[in-house]
Amino acid sequence: MTGSLGYHAGVAAEEIVATDYTRRAHRIAARRWRGKAGEIDLVARDGETVVFIEVKKSRDFATAARRLGRRQMNRICASASEFLADEPRGQLTDVRFDLAMVNDVGAVKVLENAFMEA
Repeated sequence: MTGSLGYHAGVAAEEIVATDYTRRAHRIAARRWRGKAGEIDLVARDGETVVFIEVKKSRDFATAARRLGRRQMNRICASASEFLADEPRGQLTDVRFDLAMVNDVGAVKVLENAFMEA
């Protein structure tokens, strides 16, 4: 998807994922957080842990998972490092990087700890 349709599909997918995390007792701390390195779709808090969430929407979960590449993971890690600069424990904050996938019927599948900093 490209253009306006892709943008709106992405926003809708992020809302579905945010609702899923909220139901699982996470608190959404930021949406589309932007740092110098780029954007993080969602940032949530799971107790003391900051969770950086990349949302991928596709017709099925396997296709969505394949859309997350190493370059994007590196960019998200760099942005996460910027976000942590404002946390009380800074870079010592407990973090997790999740991939949240939304299929064409709006179902959500989350891979916790989907990637780590390279």
